[in-house]
Amino acid sequence: MSIPGTATIAPSQTVHRPDEQEINRVFAGLVIVLALGAIDQSIVATALPRIVSDLGGMSHLSWVVTAYVLASTATMPLYGKLSDQYGRKPVMYFAIFMFLLGSVLSGAARNLLELIIFRAIQGAGAGGLLPLSQIIIGDMVPPTQRGKRQGIAAGIFALCSVVGPVIGGVITDVLSWHWIFYVNLPVGAVALVILARSLRQYTPLHTRRIDYLGSLLMTVSTVALLLVLTLGGGEWPWLSAPIATLSAFALVTGVLFIRHVKHEPEPVLPLDLFHNRVFVIASIVMALTFMGLMGASLFFPLFFQLVMGVSPARSGLLTGPMMMGIAISALFNGRVLMRAGRYKPTVVIGLAVATLAFGVLAWSAATAQGLGIIEPSIFVLGLGLGLVMPNVTIAVQSALTPVHRGVGTATLTFFRSLGGLIGVAGSGAILAWQMRSHGNATAPSIVAMPEGGVAHPAWQHAADAAVMMYRHAIASTFTIGACIVACAFVLILLLPEIPLHDHHHASPAPVAE
Repeated sequence: MSIPGTATIAPSQTVHRPDEQEINRVFAGLVIVLALGAIDQSIVATALPRIVSDLGGMSHLSWVVTAYVLASTATMPLYGKLSDQYGRKPVMYFAIFMFLLGSVLSGAARNLLELIIFRAIQGAGAGGLLPLSQIIIGDMVPPTQRGKRQGIAAGIFALCSVVGPVIGGVITDVLSWHWIFYVNLPVGAVALVILARSLRQYTPLHTRRIDYLGSLLMTVSTVALLLVLTLGGGEWPWLSAPIATLSAFALVTGVLFIRHVKHEPEPVLPLDLFHNRVFVIASIVMALTFMGLMGASLFFPLFFQLVMGVSPARSGLLTGPMMMGIAISALFNGRVLMRAGRYKPTVVIGLAVATLAFGVLAWSAATAQGLGIIEPSIFVLGLGLGLVMPNVTIAVQSALTPVHRGVGTATLTFFRSLGGLIGVAGSGAILAWQMRSHGNATAPSIVAMPEGGVAHPAWQHAADAAVMMYRHAIASTFTIGACIVACAFVLILLLPEIPLHDHHHASPAPVAE
């Protein structure tokens, strides 16, 4: 269905359509941009011990990551709307510039507070890298061929997430932690040069009017909500006064934002988007998928180390098969399955496979199965998820008119990140509740090792009890993850399917309400 209230395009405005060679040049630049964003999300974690050794501030170290995530998530919808108004190229320039500026400042940070602030600047740039790359692919590539490019993009994003910690460790050991930020500069410069030479305007521009008040309200409401999800149950108890204050502030500013956009002729986030059935279902599916994925996968390393007794280094390698599965299925999806011109069957299959894999993981964790069952299940989980993410993006882009494709794609990416944060916060709360419910008797005896060391019978008994406690607690997060992804599977069955075409068109096919 077309979005009501879309702007009229001037008859004199022409839209350039690229050939295959031009698409390949632009896509090479976008691949570099995607690699920058994906690697930076994981490369910093490896260097955190060295950072705290140099800068101190152990109690606030997590904010080095948190500030980046908050800033990148909150700015995603803004980049989409701005790209609809001013074009993809200048907004992509701005995102890369902010990312590189934050990288330079982070590398030169002299204390932890500076590093946290500069990481927020870097995150504000990173918030545009993934959605703008997806938007540009949607502009350039016809719908039936889009799966191949989106699949490659998803595969590269997954692979970079795997190699990021390895690269971070090597750079930190050979040079210093400062260079994990400085290394972004030459890579980002190459991307800028490629895009400057090859990227043109592929869609009509919308009215150049900026909704400053709406942008402010949406940003502060989103940041307040993300702070609640990030700090609740950790820094502060869920029922504490700071969490209650932040929650109330997020609610009030959210209500004010909704009231504002109802009367704003050119809102930063058009409410008309939520009248589109494809967009609504796709956004909820994406949020639920990442809620289940992030909520459960957060505890993969913890499960391997505390329950199965593997080393921290090996536990990182054992989580790699999921990302490999995502990369393989995303590439296969783009090259083979999407050629039929349909996206819904592939998403249905992917969510069904992911739900089954989650269920097997929950059973394996609860019944003490070995790596021979757990590792293939993690790989199959990745295979299922790799069929979901690119195709849901294609569904949304196919359902929206060009003037709303940018903000729609970016908002979809925002819901993906928001779902992941909710999953992390929720699974952490579930694990803490499980520990309080079943671990009060054993936890103190583990902290204070009795005389005689690990061979002491009392310590062995406490350790066995702790392993059992962690096993069941983490298995419960896997079970909940399976249920959440199963809800996404049921919901995707209601998704309308819009026929994909071999050419671009100004208006999507109609979808019944």
